[in-house]
Amino acid sequence: MIPQERIRNFSIIAHIDHGKSTLADRLLLRAGAITPREFREQLLDDMDLERERGITIKASAVRMRYTARDGIEYMLNLIDTPGHVDFSYEVAKSLRACEGALLVVDAAQGVEAQTVANYFQAGELDIRIIPVINKIDLPTADPDRVTEEMERTLAVEGQPVLVSAKEGTGVDELLERVVREVPPPAGSPDAPLQGLVFDSSFDAYRGVVVYLRLFNGAIQTGDSILLMRAGDVYQVQEVGIFAPKPQKVERLVCGEVGFITCNLKDPRKVKAGETITLAQSPAAAPLPGYRPVRSMVFSGIYPVNPADFETLRDCIPKLQLSDASFEAQIENSSSFGMGYRCGFLGLLHMEIIQERLEREFGLNLVATTPSVVYRVVLPNGERLEIENPNQMPTGKIERIEEPTIRAYLIVPNDSVGAVMQLATARRGVYQSTEYLSADRAMLTYGFPLAEIVIDFNDKLKSATRGYGSMDYEFTGYQPADLVKLDILINGEVCEPLSSIVAKEKAYGRGRELVEKLAEVIPRQLFEVVVQAAVGSRVIARSTVRPLSKQVTAKCYGGDISRKRKLWEKQKAGKKRMKQFGKVEIPQEAFMAVLKIGS
Repeated sequence: MIPQERIRNFSIIAHIDHGKSTLADRLLLRAGAITPREFREQLLDDMDLERERGITIKASAVRMRYTARDGIEYMLNLIDTPGHVDFSYEVAKSLRACEGALLVVDAAQGVEAQTVANYFQAGELDIRIIPVINKIDLPTADPDRVTEEMERTLAVEGQPVLVSAKEGTGVDELLERVVREVPPPAGSPDAPLQGLVFDSSFDAYRGVVVYLRLFNGAIQTGDSILLMRAGDVYQVQEVGIFAPKPQKVERLVCGEVGFITCNLKDPRKVKAGETITLAQSPAAAPLPGYRPVRSMVFSGIYPVNPADFETLRDCIPKLQLSDASFEAQIENSSSFGMGYRCGFLGLLHMEIIQERLEREFGLNLVATTPSVVYRVVLPNGERLEIENPNQMPTGKIERIEEPTIRAYLIVPNDSVGAVMQLATARRGVYQSTEYLSADRAMLTYGFPLAEIVIDFNDKLKSATRGYGSMDYEFTGYQPADLVKLDILINGEVCEPLSSIVAKEKAYGRGRELVEKLAEVIPRQLFEVVVQAAVGSRVIARSTVRPLSKQVTAKCYGGDISRKRKLWEKQKAGKKRMKQFGKVEIPQEAFMAVLKIGS
């Protein structure tokens, strides 16, 4: 058994596509956790979705044994984390379970927005950071420039380790830096058990698999454990580690990372940040846990087939086990039926959740227009949080406040003008410019959150030819001139298409919506009028022409009054159909409209 002073717990953090997963693969291979025969790219990314998109969605824990140059054997617990801003909560959970972090930067691209965010997040937890410059084998690599950027922007201590994860260059030096510089875990194996739950998953046979890091004490099979915040008691049935595949062990002790199962069948009973202790000799207080996650984007998710709602209701808690930042509550829509109102950290997070539900549980789902949470202040001072535009009160309103963020945009110098124009069009408020190097700058802007959640990142990539990156942080709520935009089909409000928009943009958005709907709604036997309205005022209108039928085709000759009588009869029938007929809007029409940008 390896003593506690030779245990090292560390994460890999970086901007997306800077080589975290490749570096993790190389560390596993060098430490002997896997053989060259078992090796494959993105080994820790075990979801098909991660491998297809080439991104890390879930943090992955793995144990390695490494013999240093001085002949001493160490236990290394590595947690590979995502790099996209939408999965920043996964990074926060992982860092809380570690004493060190490898801050990886691409030798060609340099410091990016999420690099800065991850660095400050690790700094808040007082974690030892080892700077790493990866991809030094690229023809466009410039380690000296990147080192200068890291010193100027991040003030990282120590010389960066130069690494090529693809070729294996510098990996030995990196492992030596880890065992020398990352401090061993604190705590005592003789103290009352305190284990932090940093993740979970669901197994059809074993129930909930709880991933934990032990800060004090020890745990073994047969122990009775207490979930300190939930207050429930269970008996441990299995104790194990990831190496990288799950392996059973006799016990876990202070400083180690592993998993337990305890016949826990209800996924809602355990949450990330929970503290596990022994029921017979509990700890005095739970661990600090995690800061509550704040959803940034909200959308309704509904099964296309209403009969699948029960399946969706069973699947949502299981998915929340592996993604604590995903929120969901049941809601009923007049257009879609029963479904869930879901909260996400961003638009990519929303896409991934929908795709995981469809793939892992065989569902066919439709999502409504993404929106953010607005705050409505009534004349009596009461504050209402509006997640769905249809929750907007109809009476007098004192003011509406919208969520705002501070965005950090790292762009090439020759794209600064185009990015500033884009930011101004999205109601951005300029704050500062900082030049990171001779050819790159960091612009700081304040934005309404609603202006960036849908397609801002795509527009940024277009404006910078793919070289721009963005990260943001929530800054609070500010009063704004906003209105509720309704879409009416033959005078009836279509709830799923309602939205809250800036008053200055209401006309353009309404015109775009009604024109698109007029294209995708199938023609009926009667005229269909599509309108966009703000309150009782219609601001845009389009019409779907009715199908025509030649009712006079059977009339050959004779007086014109015969045809007029048939035309009048047809006119009265169409008027009656328009009054009582219901327009069935197909799912394809909703999907086409929801793809319209903000």
